[in-house]
Amino acid sequence: MQMKTRNEIIDQLFPKLPKFRNNQIQTALFNPQNKSWDDLSTLSKEMRSEIVKSVQWTSLRCFKIVESSDFGTRKALLQTQDMHAIETVLMKNKREQWTICISSQIGCAMGCAFCATGKLGLIRNLTVDEIVDQVRFWQEQIKPDERISNIVVMGMGEPLVNYENVRDALNLIIKYTDIGKTRITVSTAGVLPRMRQILTDPLWPHVRFAISLHSVDAQTRKKIMLSSYPTFLDDLAIWAKNYLKTYGNRRHHLTFEYLLLSGINDSETDAKKLANYVKKIGNIKVNVLIYNDTGLFHAPSAERIFEFSKVLQDCGVDSTRRRSMGSDIFAACGQLAKIKSQT
Repeated sequence: MQMKTRNEIIDQLFPKLPKFRNNQIQTALFNPQNKSWDDLSTLSKEMRSEIVKSVQWTSLRCFKIVESSDFGTRKALLQTQDMHAIETVLMKNKREQWTICISSQIGCAMGCAFCATGKLGLIRNLTVDEIVDQVRFWQEQIKPDERISNIVVMGMGEPLVNYENVRDALNLIIKYTDIGKTRITVSTAGVLPRMRQILTDPLWPHVRFAISLHSVDAQTRKKIMLSSYPTFLDDLAIWAKNYLKTYGNRRHHLTFEYLLLSGINDSETDAKKLANYVKKIGNIKVNVLIYNDTGLFHAPSAERIFEFSKVLQDCGVDSTRRRSMGSDIFAACGQLAKIKSQT
């Protein structure tokens, strides 16, 4: 059963609430100086009293925060009101501001072989409030003169399986923070029915997309990503061309994530196949990822990583290597599994 959002409960409490009042409430929720409903001085005492009885100030409780040895990454274990746990990550970015990685589900059903979260299975989707409140949580944790400049929806879960809640949460974040659409990236394993829906959904915010590709060989991709299927790569190429035709511009490219796994997808042949696939589509950036240990695979050697990246560059592919952050506290990509970092 879908839980009601704060907005829905407030609408029931005050069915004739003026729009400007709702905007005041949302603005106040995203102000880290406010710690409870009692701090909303723009609302009458009677209204605040009614809200306090029925609406939680936040849907999440902090259970634990751990910090990396270089102090550039923090991971929080947050507890939902029904006593489930999720993880969210705060990372220092190249602009000396903060990027947050937020989760969209409790667990995940995609079953990617390299990902610790997938081993948990799927418990449930996160609500709009639970997604939004991860942002609000980190707003309270940083210093007043610091800023969250970027959001990546790359935490626990597959965002597009929780399509409506992710969409509605992102719209709230965009409206009530200063984080622009091109500073938000949604990562997906490739849920094509929902990806196609995005092309015609007027409510979907045109944030950036990162598709977890990891191989352009159908059999190899199926082995490491159980959700894949024989025609996925052809279908993805068609979708990507349509996406770029509809939304693509200089600042709005597509990113293909490619996780290097030693002996699986890291050969020179793999790199050339990837380059050929990408160049047939158009404005694609390839983000080369290095495997973060989850106990099943191995990362390639530094020499192999360099050689793979060089092949892409020599073929004229726009590629980058993502800097792995927080692996010492199990906060890096693929490692979120309801906190191994308890020691």
